[in-house]
Amino acid sequence: MAAAALSSKAAAFSARSSNLTDTHLNSLRFKKTLLGFQYKISRRCGNLSLRGGSGRIRAPATVEKGKRNGGLVVRCTAEGLERGIFGGRGQEGNFVMPERLKVVALMACVMCLCNADRVVMSVAIVPLAAKHGWSSSFLGIVQSSFLWGYIFSSVIGGALVDKYGGKKVMGWGVALWSLATLLTPWAANHSTASLLAVRAFFGLAEGVALPAMNILLSRWFPCDERATAVGLSMGGFHLGNVVGLVLTPIVMSSVGLSGPFILFASLGVLWLSTWTLRVTSDPQESLSISNSELRLIQAGKSNAPPPLKKGELPPLRLLLSKMPTWAIIFANVTNNWGYFVLLSWMPVYFKTVFNVNLKQAAWFSAVPWGTMAFSGYVAGAASDNLIKAGYSLTFVRKVMQSIGFIGPGLALLCLNYAKTPVVASVFITVALSLSSFSQAGFLLNMQDIAPRYAGFLHGISNSAGTLAAIISTIGTGYFVQWLGSFQAFLTVTACLYFITAIFWNLFATGERIF
Repeated sequence: MAAAALSSKAAAFSARSSNLTDTHLNSLRFKKTLLGFQYKISRRCGNLSLRGGSGRIRAPATVEKGKRNGGLVVRCTAEGLERGIFGGRGQEGNFVMPERLKVVALMACVMCLCNADRVVMSVAIVPLAAKHGWSSSFLGIVQSSFLWGYIFSSVIGGALVDKYGGKKVMGWGVALWSLATLLTPWAANHSTASLLAVRAFFGLAEGVALPAMNILLSRWFPCDERATAVGLSMGGFHLGNVVGLVLTPIVMSSVGLSGPFILFASLGVLWLSTWTLRVTSDPQESLSISNSELRLIQAGKSNAPPPLKKGELPPLRLLLSKMPTWAIIFANVTNNWGYFVLLSWMPVYFKTVFNVNLKQAAWFSAVPWGTMAFSGYVAGAASDNLIKAGYSLTFVRKVMQSIGFIGPGLALLCLNYAKTPVVASVFITVALSLSSFSQAGFLLNMQDIAPRYAGFLHGISNSAGTLAAIISTIGTGYFVQWLGSFQAFLTVTACLYFITAIFWNLFATGERIF
């Protein structure tokens, strides 16, 4: 009887709602009370308009059990609107791949290439140092030269992305950094000054990658899928470390020092040809996207702010006047500090501390990055599920960022006591795997608090993080040369993780501020 009554009420409500205009619904929740059934309209990340014409919901709603309060949820399943990021069955029963999945796949590929191009130098620097007789302190300078250009292009690139969209900025970035990759072995053979200049230009081109990724994915994905999309893209970014660390010594041993640089530059050109033809900065500009997928994306986003007008500059003073901005900046500083220490020095660490050869050092260094790629996806999916379950953005961002900082800090302290390369690799794996939870923390929080200026805010925080990475990369070299071990610098990095975690939980928020 209760089920029949509920079905009758749902049908009646559906009939009434078909006549509504200018009504915004995401889900309809029926809650049982002492006086009977109460209708409750709940708003989740965005609005879905029920209108006539192409926007009308034509299929019946489905009723399914609620997860948190035992209520019953009515969701719209018309025209495949409930298809997830990985696709589903269309109206004719055939599998349909969403256009946004193709976008995130291309994004994951280019982020993989982005990091692989960086890592080539981390491996190639070992034979280069032996050839030129570089000291440990000078190794740090060479490693950090990439960051000299990167620190400037982050802010500029972020502003360009806000103004011109992610497709153009990312495309130009890939073209220029592939050229710099190709020129690197020539520069190394010519002079040290040439090598430093080319590496700085390489960093200048790569500085636009993360802001472009962040903004483009925010345009293409509803907010309860954004963490998963970023997790997949950053999974490609971390796999780039594996690809670079594993392939570089193999290609160098068979082709020579210039081999891996030519290989990855060629892959950049190949990717660019596909990106130019298949991707748009906004789903509304795409000719391939279906109407149902476009409505799903638009329904799952909060009211999008208008883009910056011609000649309009982002309000730097206003952004820096709020503590949540500083929470993001300090989080980026700490994340880059730890990340670049491990990225730049892992092969040297395994060779110096455990006396393993270059190929073995590359494998020990590659394993942690592979697990980091998987854990980044897990973090993104967990974050999206918490949001769908009704938890606030502030709570989710704080939980994810706390895991991303406290976990690596503890792992680095334990790394000081590792006696074998296998045990050291385990601790580094734990540190990097847990640090990937930051992707669902501060990296997404920029779009939460400042959607209109997210690219510029990303650039500001990334520039501060890059400065920290320069200091940590060079500082590691001097610490190792001065003290003869990595232990002191690992302890300093762990303490920085703990302090920033406290600051983040005090001042971060998921609410829109700007």
